[in-house]
Amino acid sequence: MLEIKNLQVNYGAIAALQGISVSVKPGSIVTLIGANGAGKTTTLKAISGLLKPKAGEILYDGKNIAGFPPHHIVKLGLSHVPEGRMIFANLTVLENLQLGAYLQMDKQVVRRELEHVFSLFPRLSEREKQIAGTLSGGEQQMLAIGRALMSKPKLLLLDEPSLGLAPLLVKTIFEKIVEINRQQGLTILLVEQNANLALEVSSHGYVLETGKITLQGDSPSLRQNPQVKSAYLGG
Repeated sequence: MLEIKNLQVNYGAIAALQGISVSVKPGSIVTLIGANGAGKTTTLKAISGLLKPKAGEILYDGKNIAGFPPHHIVKLGLSHVPEGRMIFANLTVLENLQLGAYLQMDKQVVRRELEHVFSLFPRLSEREKQIAGTLSGGEQQMLAIGRALMSKPKLLLLDEPSLGLAPLLVKTIFEKIVEINRQQGLTILLVEQNANLALEVSSHGYVLETGKITLQGDSPSLRQNPQVKSAYLGG
């Protein structure tokens, strides 16, 4: 579904990504793990059109979308849940979700997607009239994921969903990620600093270090890899 080939992204003179290649099969969860500043968020931003690559290809369903504007990429079926959630804090929960469906003209489809999001995250249904900025961190993360689902994506880009959340909420969020993948067959590219959890829910993983992929493989093998264990799994 997604094939990244030799992707290079620069911030001025600094090379943030130095020719990485990543493959994501339909219906899978693939994870990118690595330390802060490794290039994980940059990768997702390049895929969703927020950053223009210096070189390389981003093939989505065989079509090179590198450099496409973000709204065009959303239309193609890619949705991005950004790091730090980036919800519209001064709007209600419902208004945030409706904005996620801004491309959808059929009100019945919007209503159906809304019901689906509320069934996934009942807490959002209870708080639909609440101003989003007053939600807890976990609820805001649910809202960010829900907003992305409102565009009926085929591929979901998830950036650090566990960031700043209590362990119990992290568990809930990851259970929902697995549920979305299994029930809807939604393909997910997951960026996550909690390498243990990321490798637990994914089928394949890539280790990014300073803009380069240093390791890749099926997730169970990566969890047993001594380098990964020592650098990312606390042992």
